[in-house]
Amino acid sequence: MFTTRPELTGTHGMVASTHWLASSAGMAVLEDDGNAFDAAVAAGFVLQVVEPHLNGPGGEVPAVFVTAADRTPRVLCGQGVAPAGATAEHYTGLGLDLVPGSGLLAATIPGAWDGWLLLLRDHGTKRLADVLKYAIGYARSGFPLPTRVPAVIDAVRDLFTTHWPTSGEQWLGATGDWFANPALADTWERLLAEATGPTREAEIDAARRAWSQGFIAEAVDEFARRPHLDDSGEAHAGVLTGEDMAGWSASFEDAVTADVGGWTIAKCGPWSQGPSLLQQLRLLDGADLSYVDGVPTADTVHLALEAAKLAFADREAWYGDSAEVPTATLLSPAYAAERRTLITDTASPDLRPGSPDGRTPVLPRYLSTPQASTTGDATEPRLPGTTGEPTVATGRPTDPAVSSTGTTRGDTVHIDVTDRWGNTISATPSGGWLQSSPTIPGLGFCLGSRAQMFWLEPGLPASLVPGRRPRTTLSPSLALNGEETIAFGTPGGDSQDQWQLCFWLAHTVGGLDLQAAIDAPAWHSTAFPSSFYPRTSTPNEAQAESRLGQSTLDHLARRGHELVDMGPWALGRLSAVANREGRLRAAANPRGMQGYAVGR
Repeated sequence: MFTTRPELTGTHGMVASTHWLASSAGMAVLEDDGNAFDAAVAAGFVLQVVEPHLNGPGGEVPAVFVTAADRTPRVLCGQGVAPAGATAEHYTGLGLDLVPGSGLLAATIPGAWDGWLLLLRDHGTKRLADVLKYAIGYARSGFPLPTRVPAVIDAVRDLFTTHWPTSGEQWLGATGDWFANPALADTWERLLAEATGPTREAEIDAARRAWSQGFIAEAVDEFARRPHLDDSGEAHAGVLTGEDMAGWSASFEDAVTADVGGWTIAKCGPWSQGPSLLQQLRLLDGADLSYVDGVPTADTVHLALEAAKLAFADREAWYGDSAEVPTATLLSPAYAAERRTLITDTASPDLRPGSPDGRTPVLPRYLSTPQASTTGDATEPRLPGTTGEPTVATGRPTDPAVSSTGTTRGDTVHIDVTDRWGNTISATPSGGWLQSSPTIPGLGFCLGSRAQMFWLEPGLPASLVPGRRPRTTLSPSLALNGEETIAFGTPGGDSQDQWQLCFWLAHTVGGLDLQAAIDAPAWHSTAFPSSFYPRTSTPNEAQAESRLGQSTLDHLARRGHELVDMGPWALGRLSAVANREGRLRAAANPRGMQGYAVGR
């Protein structure tokens, strides 16, 4: 067993995230007698500053949590919906067959601000100024720029110079090791100035209105009317309006859960990909899984890859917010037993959604039509069950694959917090990446691009429908067993619930502590359609860390997996915290040299 650093233990509080400054800010709030929700909000706003290529104020935040008073898992839905003008007819009328992955047409209603403030109002204890001051300080005075940011900006330099001048003004100077965003600091300070009222809760509600009905909404409405180039190759105006923003607010809802191996695993609903982790665990329940010296056997990895293919095939056919989802059946032991019979000793190249309740699965027609690669060359039709060469190089999933037109696939940020009272939260903020939408002048941030996850074909669970949520990849997790609560998650787009499976198996089957489980070698399949533009897939491909061992990689290849060796430390940016009756633990990912856990 190999581990890079010790698992933290303590009794006061634990914060783990994808950036050490965010973890430190969250811990500062805990030390100031704030609770886990106060700390998560503070850390979330800091992440918008220090990892601007991975999330921003114009993005979204889903979270799953339990409170000290109520152990029933709940979900914070800070995922904005499609605007009223975002109809399939509007997009197809522009000659589009997919929602672009960059630019203004890809924007849903920004949800992060309202989501974080709703959490703070209803479950926190601090005033907004108390938790926002850390992010304002870094935006005003500067912060150490992650080395990845200049590389991302360089990839879109021509776009920022020629087509998105407001982005160029803000970001082309981010070439050194220190950067500040005073425009964003000004925006937040103006929001605080409007956050007035007789109580803490009234102040927070006033700040929510200042965003959705005040100067933020006015600036967004005006800017979205200006056409900007997107990755369709044409300039388009957006459809998001101030009226859309005024009519939406974040909300709470019940988590979706499954009981597996003595644990209750809680996830966001099927408007996200969250239930796919539950389906994978159901499929593997009772399987002969094993680890040797902290490393999974070849049989274990093979079974996990094949379970992922089945779960994500169901995601493609059944998940979404625009039609009824047979969630109970998809997560039932009986359905899992039926689907489990499809797993053999050989890797399957087929996209094989099931038939819950006897219903016939329907996949988007786009997946059966010739698709253009990112090089502009046509590929063969990608029918379910066909094989062939990948349509596009995937690159390293832990680095956002950024095209010259701003399309970004598969990365974000993550936060886990637990406190001495038992409040525990897992949150995966994302969207509003600096590179995928033009910066709104005077505000210091851009809009998100989550609408690219809708299909323009009508009648599907993930079809574009105004007022509905995109089928997001964002997927925080919570696990409870009566004595202990574990919050965990990772960035990584479509890979999130596969890397979380790697972590969970290492912890529960391999017997590794949180840090060693995060450090354990990871893998994932790309044999199903990507949620990100241009929605490609690579049947039978499996990407894996070389630390699985050459004999395991060779064994998997003999079984038909088309392996891509990603190197020893490439997959996942996990973090985790645990609370066992007041005994706290935490761990964070060493990959990328940014994630840290803090606690005492």
